[in-house]
Amino acid sequence: MGGETYEFLYARGMSAVVKASAGRPPTVPSWASEMLPLSFDLSLEILKFRRFMEDQFKANKEKDELLKFINDYLYVDVHGANSIYEYFKEQYLYSEIPHDKKIVIEHFKEENKKYVVFHTLYGRRVNDVLSRAVAYAISRKQKQDVEISISDNGFLLNYSGSLQAFHAFKLIKSSDLRKIMELALEKTEVLKRRFRHTASRGMMILRNYMGRRKSVGRQQVSSMILLNAVKRISNEFPMLSEARREVLEDLMDIDNTKLIFEQIETGKIKIIESYKDFPSPFSFHLVMQGYSDIFKVEDKIEFLKRMHEKILKKIAQPDEKSELNYHELWRMMEAGREKEKEDEKEELKQFAWNVKKVPMFAREEIVKMIEGEEVEQNIIDEFKKYKEEIQLTFPDKLKKFVFKYIDDHDYHSVLLKQYELAYNKIKFETDIYFEGKAVINGKRKYVSKKFKDWLNSLLESAIPYAWNNEIIKFFMKIKNEIE
Repeated sequence: MGGETYEFLYARGMSAVVKASAGRPPTVPSWASEMLPLSFDLSLEILKFRRFMEDQFKANKEKDELLKFINDYLYVDVHGANSIYEYFKEQYLYSEIPHDKKIVIEHFKEENKKYVVFHTLYGRRVNDVLSRAVAYAISRKQKQDVEISISDNGFLLNYSGSLQAFHAFKLIKSSDLRKIMELALEKTEVLKRRFRHTASRGMMILRNYMGRRKSVGRQQVSSMILLNAVKRISNEFPMLSEARREVLEDLMDIDNTKLIFEQIETGKIKIIESYKDFPSPFSFHLVMQGYSDIFKVEDKIEFLKRMHEKILKKIAQPDEKSELNYHELWRMMEAGREKEKEDEKEELKQFAWNVKKVPMFAREEIVKMIEGEEVEQNIIDEFKKYKEEIQLTFPDKLKKFVFKYIDDHDYHSVLLKQYELAYNKIKFETDIYFEGKAVINGKRKYVSKKFKDWLNSLLESAIPYAWNNEIIKFFMKIKNEIE
């Protein structure tokens, strides 16, 4: 988040509790949010095209014939057809082309970590079911935890030690799939979130009670307590069953996943394992997924270039052993980013020391800002007074930095930001919100009794996590000043 890596610990209400994970390569895929997943019908058409392409390569068709086939089938331009041809050719020569009649399970390793890529291009909803079912089977049979990354194109398992992914996949039967998934979802955050919605619709959790609105976070905490209670009553409690159904059928696609397992059982879809030194071209997207939020565009391009070069070298010299240490590549790029930050700091400090018509003490304070040290509020107030002079005399980079620092650290701005943040989390009454802003902006007279009562109630009881220290200290300080 914000170019930094964090480790998720647990969720409390609507807040995710994390800890800093500096220097550790990311393992969590980018947040898909409301991005539409690939539909199952469209994915089958893509897989069918993949099968046609493999048939063309097996028939030793010339490049011109293949380009004509691609143009006729997809209606793309010359450049697009050539890119598709090269992409499929490299996958075919290096590994296997997965399609509607063949699932490829690809193994590769890097340092002390091992990876298994399941090439199941059935859309994210189906892959969500497939990945969770396989991970659950592994945890039950082999007593091992795995990390999962999913996309429309397939899913990736990351583990240490030994793992029989193919065996775990074959253990899952279509008739047992729903039961396996219900067990796999038992302690997940997604089920807890969905249960809140179903419990609200069933009037088990009230959004408003006696004229007071409950925040979403408070509703979530209530739903977690309620979830544990209904499990003790019955595991088939109606609201709990509906929450499971919503996850499996609306959020995920268990019906089409069941269809895939049925075709595997009848032999219509075969499963092939492939062991490689590094990921195949069809795996690049999944491998890159965990890094997409922290790599700059040029870093991503460099990353893909290096992987592509390794593939071409391996195709040309298949017997030569080689590895692509992309964690090491990530660390090199991370070190590069840190160096860029340090270079930018040094440049800003040079600007600060050399700026003209500025007293030495002011230059020293600017350097403190650049180093990330705290600067007294009275110093920030002085800089605000000379805003016009700074605008005219400071270099653009330094000017931008100083103005941003003032906005982020000015006491009044900090109070307003913290108050706004608390309001967005708790959602107290609108008239209290606007009167609170007026108090922060200096209002002390003719403050309503309703706001005073609300403020007393806030300060005299246990203060919720949503309130930061500075705004609470401010309210405690001015509590007796308002009339």
